[in-house]
Amino acid sequence: MAEEDDARIRILQSLRGKICEAKNLGPVSGPNRQRDLCTFCTISLDQEEVFRTKVFDKSVSPFYGEDFYFEIPRPFQCLSFYVYAKSVFQRELPVGKVSIRKDDLCKYSGKEHWFSLHPVDPNSEVQGKVHLEMRLNELITETGQIGQHLVVRIIECQGLPLISGQNCDPYATVSLVGPARSDQRKTKVKKKTSNPQFEETFFFEVTRSSSYAKKSHFQVEEEDIEKLELKVDLWNNENLAQDVFLGETRVPVKVLRDDHIHKAWYLLQPKGNGSKSKSDDLGSLRLRLTYIEDTVLPSACYTPLCNLLLKSPDVKPISASAAHILGDICRERYEAVLPTVRLLLHHNRFVPFVSAVAALELENTQEANTIFRGNSLATRCIDDMMKIVGKNYLAVTLKPVIDEICESNKTCEIDPNKLKEGDNVEVNKENLQGYVQKVFSSITQSSSSCPPLMCDVFRSLRHLACKRFPGDPHVQYSAVSSFVFLRFFAVAVLSPHTFQLRSHHPDPEISRTLTLISKTIQTLGSWGSLSKKLSSFKETYMYDFFKSFQEDKCIEKVKKFLDEISSNVSKESSGLEDAVVLKEGKKNFYWLYLNNFCFSGKEALCIINVKNIKAVEKLDESAFNRKNMFQVVHSEKPLYVQAGNCVEASEWLEVLGQVSRCNEGRLSTFHPSNYTSGAWQCCKSPSNNEPGCKPCTTTVLANLQLDIDCDRETERIFSLLSSNDTKLQNMEDACASMAVYQGPQREQEDYSKFTIQEPKETFQTLKQLRNIMEELQRQHNIRNDTTAQYGSLDNPIVGKTS
Repeated sequence: MAEEDDARIRILQSLRGKICEAKNLGPVSGPNRQRDLCTFCTISLDQEEVFRTKVFDKSVSPFYGEDFYFEIPRPFQCLSFYVYAKSVFQRELPVGKVSIRKDDLCKYSGKEHWFSLHPVDPNSEVQGKVHLEMRLNELITETGQIGQHLVVRIIECQGLPLISGQNCDPYATVSLVGPARSDQRKTKVKKKTSNPQFEETFFFEVTRSSSYAKKSHFQVEEEDIEKLELKVDLWNNENLAQDVFLGETRVPVKVLRDDHIHKAWYLLQPKGNGSKSKSDDLGSLRLRLTYIEDTVLPSACYTPLCNLLLKSPDVKPISASAAHILGDICRERYEAVLPTVRLLLHHNRFVPFVSAVAALELENTQEANTIFRGNSLATRCIDDMMKIVGKNYLAVTLKPVIDEICESNKTCEIDPNKLKEGDNVEVNKENLQGYVQKVFSSITQSSSSCPPLMCDVFRSLRHLACKRFPGDPHVQYSAVSSFVFLRFFAVAVLSPHTFQLRSHHPDPEISRTLTLISKTIQTLGSWGSLSKKLSSFKETYMYDFFKSFQEDKCIEKVKKFLDEISSNVSKESSGLEDAVVLKEGKKNFYWLYLNNFCFSGKEALCIINVKNIKAVEKLDESAFNRKNMFQVVHSEKPLYVQAGNCVEASEWLEVLGQVSRCNEGRLSTFHPSNYTSGAWQCCKSPSNNEPGCKPCTTTVLANLQLDIDCDRETERIFSLLSSNDTKLQNMEDACASMAVYQGPQREQEDYSKFTIQEPKETFQTLKQLRNIMEELQRQHNIRNDTTAQYGSLDNPIVGKTS
């Protein structure tokens, strides 16, 4: 079994981006109706909503500013962004939508684009696929005539949409359509399922000859075949209301000209390609999208590249290492460093690597007051490390005070040019000062919660800075504060939604308050002379405001805090981490803390100690006729939970599996359905205590905070190297030229972009990378040759539309 899993190829999808703003939104109904309504946006995979912004104030050109990121746990056809308006009766009225087919996402990846909004037409809101079979049969009638029938078998459907949040009641209509005919049949209705099993067969008379003797091997006439087509429509049975269209596909009968039997999966399509109405008056939406699809090969394929990268901290000089070369050739792409950081973190190789890279940067730093201020490989690596390792540290330290600031919503504007009528600047200053004091105290008293790995990095930076500038007494502090204050706490205060401290982008007024707090925290945390701190403000009002903090001895508090997080003294946990919410469910019905999984409903409250969880697995849709359900098996009976959508269900399975993977008494098997009517519905065993009938999912070993898939990260590194092949070649040429030419180094534009200290060492690493990349590409090519057959479940046919 393990060998089979190891040989498995995984297709992993993720989507990151931002819903930026809308422009000139059109009326929902009637002239200028939109001006009276608040709006919000949603994201849907096909027709399943997976993300929703907050509701924004009345505006025809609202600024949303909502970042999003999620793993996509299932195949999908279309990514859609909807703009809705809230009516005075709180009804959600569709304004328009942007739909992008999966195959087109690469066109827009990594950049911002304006998209025109299109009407939301029910006939275009489709998803799913249908499995059908067609064949031609000869039949002899009682009168001796020969006829030919088209036999159509509707086998099943998969992935039909939810209707009003519930599984639909689907049925299919099957029609044979031609110039002078339209014969229709209908399947039975299947109750409460998105994956109906129909298994119904229908017969359609195609043509008929005068006698059996006239043609012993009857063939459908050529002109009939060209004009006939099979049309399959899926509907949701609404009983008392009008049935809802779910999608259609059209198959020309001429596909049987070459094959006696045609059996295939087809994607459902909109009716008539959806609405054709004009959309110029609906406005537009600005989006930034990055869709990534990783084809992850078996682990053994990545071992050579992974090992070469993990050797990087030991390479002398560090600039000749594979990890440094990757950072060098991808310096324009900020996200390129992240997979290397995650890989090094997972294998405990990050601290020696970043220490060597920081030492190299310090060699080229001439003044102590500019230490670690640029966007270098060292600063990018440490930035990414702090975001990964320090996520819960931020939650413990800042979330309570950030929540208070966002929810109390006190006015804190102190810029005379931005004061509103009736504002009292002295009251605003007092409000702002109170907030700053709370944030500042939360930070400077948080040293016991600072993750050990961050402390190790800060200690190394402090040592390197003192060694580089031994005559400067402040550099040991500025080396640390430039990261922990300027690049960590101040940034998190400024954009709490980016660091998962808030679920949505703050309102403009609260954003302004957070900006003022962030500015002050940056200055308080910058270790240096007091005169430099005050002169760092360009605005007079900030200069005057900051002077009120001199008497509080903030500098001494900062120094003490920086000493504590960069010293050799080991710290005990403050115990606050137990209260950190690691994940929160839809509508706050369930939460995961470090020690407990809590579920609340209208009548009951359930708290499960994480240590008592024995398995976390998917639950079959058939158990309760509901999608996106999972089960938490613990010492008592299983807890069955329905997530809001497929993304949320996948995230819960992942995080609960990680926190419980080392528990004693973990189960090796589970029941994928429920126990009802005296038997398990999956295996029909009558015993409630019967061991599971299906093997439990193997949870990959990962630190809870460092949930890292090493194979996926290595595949991303391979993709980055492949896309920068020209730069790698230029670097090879530069090394060869420098190694051969021993005179004064020539200035060449291409060569000056690279850090090459030892050309021979660097050239050797580049050659190793080249060989490994060629072998990995060969492995990909082998796998690409085994693409799923067109018309299979994994590669369905995109049929015609009306």
